[in-house]
Amino acid sequence: MTDETLAQLAAALGDLHRVLRRTASQRTGRVALPDAQVEVLRLVQRQPGISVREAADRLGTAANTVSTLVGELTAAGLLSRDRDPADRRTVRLGLTDAARERIAAYQRHRRDLLAAALVGLDPADRERLLAAVPALSRLTDLTAEQR
Repeated sequence: MTDETLAQLAAALGDLHRVLRRTASQRTGRVALPDAQVEVLRLVQRQPGISVREAADRLGTAANTVSTLVGELTAAGLLSRDRDPADRRTVRLGLTDAARERIAAYQRHRRDLLAAALVGLDPADRERLLAAVPALSRLTDLTAEQR
């Protein structure tokens, strides 16, 4: 594993992410949300009822930054904020139906784009990529833990 190989891996993953994001957003007919807002939505999707403070901790950013993002997403009709009945000072976050529909459409387009591109690969390359999915997921988790 050389610095050059690591740089190539990082570039390839970043490029793939950008191409999928832009193309899927275009296909949905919507303007792409900023990455920071997408991160908040994905976190709330994985952990419904998370608080702003908890979200900030998980994302490794300041609570006021997450609070701003939550305000923008709420104004866009993508997040709901509900007071925690056990602690009225705490706000719990949830996805709206509009957010769930938007996420589902986006995921459908990403999946379709990947499927079409994978068909164009040599079968051996396609199998190697698909076999690497669990390792890539673990790599994502390990990288997130290093924040």
